[in-house]
Amino acid sequence: MTESSRPSSFSPTVLVVDDEASIVEALGKVLRKEGMSVVTAGNGRTALDIVRRQPIDVMITDLRMPGMGGNDLLKAVKAITPEVQVVLMTAYGTVETAVEAMKLGAYDFIGKPLKRASVVATLRKALDKAELLAENKQLRAQLEAATSREMVGNSQVMRATLEIARQAANSTATVLLLGESGTGKELLARYIHDHSPRDGKAFVPVNCAALPETILESELFGHEKGSFTGAVRAREGRFLEADSGTLFLDEIAEITQTVQVKLLRALQEGEIEPVGGRTTKVDFRLVCATNRDLTEEVKGGNFREDLFYRINVIPIRIPPLRDRLEDVPLLGDHFLRMYAVKHGKAVEGFTEEALHLMSNYGWPGNVRELENAVERAVVLCRGAHVGADDLPPELRDPQAGHGRQVTFSVGTPLEEVERRMILETLKFTRGDKRLAADLLGIATRTIYRKLESGFISEESFRPAQARAADPQPADDGGDGVLH
Repeated sequence: MTESSRPSSFSPTVLVVDDEASIVEALGKVLRKEGMSVVTAGNGRTALDIVRRQPIDVMITDLRMPGMGGNDLLKAVKAITPEVQVVLMTAYGTVETAVEAMKLGAYDFIGKPLKRASVVATLRKALDKAELLAENKQLRAQLEAATSREMVGNSQVMRATLEIARQAANSTATVLLLGESGTGKELLARYIHDHSPRDGKAFVPVNCAALPETILESELFGHEKGSFTGAVRAREGRFLEADSGTLFLDEIAEITQTVQVKLLRALQEGEIEPVGGRTTKVDFRLVCATNRDLTEEVKGGNFREDLFYRINVIPIRIPPLRDRLEDVPLLGDHFLRMYAVKHGKAVEGFTEEALHLMSNYGWPGNVRELENAVERAVVLCRGAHVGADDLPPELRDPQAGHGRQVTFSVGTPLEEVERRMILETLKFTRGDKRLAADLLGIATRTIYRKLESGFISEESFRPAQARAADPQPADDGGDGVLH
């Protein structure tokens, strides 16, 4: 940034450090005439105290001073505030000294006797870099705030759910999150982790439905080298990744009986057994989630009863979005700000008509469907506000899509019937595999199998605008944002 482009309100602060009072005084006069705010110190210790007390943009310091020298001061300042740009000055300038200073993080090196033009030019460049770093830091903070997966909601049912989650977070008890696909189960699991004593430790999410049965066991518990064909090296499983932290098993109803037995032992004994290895102690907090009725799965012999009681210590049911439509404006505003930043769009809000449509729609795909709809609207919006025409067709005509029919001729092979039913359902859910599985009454893993085998092509059901813009918001293994 040049001086002419710098805002008039910008008043950079320079810290001048030298044990010679005459140099400090002379530099102070020169820099103040250049419009800089100057603070001074006669030694390294005083300079360090100043850096701790107030923001400094650039520090220019003598290299050789009694007590704390310039290089030691440089290291100490960088440890406190790495953004401060440091310029060293010395009458004993050598290439070796300059290289050492640069390795320690110095911006530049000036030799004595000092020349006014050289000092001012160097400090201007250092200030430009300091300002650029500050702007980047601010932009990153704004982007993080705009795209953060935060828990926001004002409906009574959501406040009650969060209150139970907060109480559960302070314990070590296993939590079972229940709810339809897209309601935000992974986000609530993260919320529990972030409000628990394990905050700061690892949060390890695992989508059990997305992992093939053949590798699920080794993925969770790990394996030793040579324990099975293809095991060319040992691998630590997700349980060890979550040691001292939280392990989140999403779609736990999809795990096999073999894995269920090992999971039960892990919960009972606090130890795991890698494939082909010895038992290992592990300290983890388990949070599980499912969109299935586990009591029915137990009755049907698909899920172990003893494991069910182990994971069902604190069940928390997350309400579908249709039961808390008063949260839709809050959710919509959050997603709009998030995707406006992501896609670089100057979109400020929704029109009254758009908000009315959003607040009166049933949202079968729950919060994830709302997120996808808002991202689509932001991408397609040409003005400052998202209008009704920017929303997906099903919001403008709630019967469109829900009443979609698929017809077959007599004699259509069953394989083709299955393929088309899955394909049309995926088109309807706009690629949401878990929602499609719910609507079809099949396991999510079944859809993943069909995709892996080539029975269905991913390109055949992704919306045209998604293939063009490729935002791919629909299915990332998480549950979207819960507010």
